[in-house]
Amino acid sequence: MQRYFLLLLSFCSLTMLAQPRIVAHRGYWRTEGSAQNSIASLQKAAEVGCWGSEFDVWLTADGVPVVFHDATIDGIRIEDTTFATLMNHQLQNGEFIPTLQQYLQAATKIPELRLIFEIKPHRNAKRDNKISEVSVELVERLGLADRTDYISFSKQACKRIHELAPKAQVAYLNGDLTPQEIKDMGLTGIDYSIGTFDKHPEWPLEAKKLGLEVNVWTVDGEEGLNRFATTPGIDIITTNDPNLAHLTQERRK
Repeated sequence: MQRYFLLLLSFCSLTMLAQPRIVAHRGYWRTEGSAQNSIASLQKAAEVGCWGSEFDVWLTADGVPVVFHDATIDGIRIEDTTFATLMNHQLQNGEFIPTLQQYLQAATKIPELRLIFEIKPHRNAKRDNKISEVSVELVERLGLADRTDYISFSKQACKRIHELAPKAQVAYLNGDLTPQEIKDMGLTGIDYSIGTFDKHPEWPLEAKKLGLEVNVWTVDGEEGLNRFATTPGIDIITTNDPNLAHLTQERRK
């Protein structure tokens, strides 16, 4: 406990000087004309001044990476389905489900926005490796490597991304590893839920001491946004309410 408070004191002054960066969760989708993981949500995240926009990627049965959150769409399991079957399925704003290539090509036109690329856990390590390999190849081919951070609940995907792109920011999502274990894996950060940090309030500062980046998700509402904006060690807040997040930052200045 004494070690925790010493770390807390050492980071308090830095925390007061710097505001956490804001990431739009699945893009900025709580606005007219948008939808989760749509190209519009990516564009709108930039329009409201987000530092980054998070999105989720699956690999179809025939090897096409697509941007979508759930494992299924309209009752069809993405991993078990060809892209030709999925391509006509629409998002809530009327867009068709985007391929990763379409999504990243749109991102090339928004150079100020950081891409927070979540690789969804696939059914086995072989599939986790494949989606990791396809993803890194496409990111690098489109010239986006210097502004893409990778996150995943899959330890295997995190490990494979780190092998393929050793200079990339790679953070683990699941919350079952300590900051030291993350450091030992060669990863660069922890991206843990509110509940994980409630259970382990010492982890943000432990992570910072190890040189790791710290992201918390998914923080909505003024109370939560203010709480984590003033929590020592938090670098990034992922939220469904980026407009409110920016407003609360302005009020704290």
